[in-house]
Amino acid sequence: MPSPVGPEIERLIQLLARLPGLGPRSARRAALHLIKKREQLLAPLAEAVRIAAERVVVCSSCGNVDTSDPCAICADARRDPSVLIVVEDVSDLWALERAAVMNARYHVLGGVLSALDGVRPEDLNLEGLVARAAAPEVKEVILALNATVDGQTTAHYITDLLSQLPVKITRLAHGVPVGGELDYLDEGTLSAAIRQRTSF
Repeated sequence: MPSPVGPEIERLIQLLARLPGLGPRSARRAALHLIKKREQLLAPLAEAVRIAAERVVVCSSCGNVDTSDPCAICADARRDPSVLIVVEDVSDLWALERAAVMNARYHVLGGVLSALDGVRPEDLNLEGLVARAAAPEVKEVILALNATVDGQTTAHYITDLLSQLPVKITRLAHGVPVGGELDYLDEGTLSAAIRQRTSF
């Protein structure tokens, strides 16, 4: 059955469908909305994408994405140089920054160890992490990795890797989320919450 649209629009739909959270149907709706609002949305979006493609770089220090190297976070002298937060991906860094709970520096691994996906230690930014953690100003390394099997495996690997350095290694607490009801939590979350209980 032939496509009801021209090849240019079909290509736009196919590219949009590759974005996380957008399937073919959502991509068609998004493409149609962009086309209907060509002046207000499509043209500015195309320009923003063009500029991003030209200017966005990966920070050689931490692995964040920005339009400068070092990135704005690494270049910010107000950041606490004694704390290094290790994250799996840039999206995790952005999430922690949105929460605005710490004014620290970050290190993006670029993934986690995974036997199933064939991700080995040499595939991650671990050399850079060891070099940064060895800096005399670094006193604490926070492992802000996902509470998955691969995330925890990576956390243990990093702990072993940094064990010879004079830094405190901590990880994010696991357990009951703020506003969470015990009845709706899985056994693993409840077990972690009980094990990591704190004084009241």
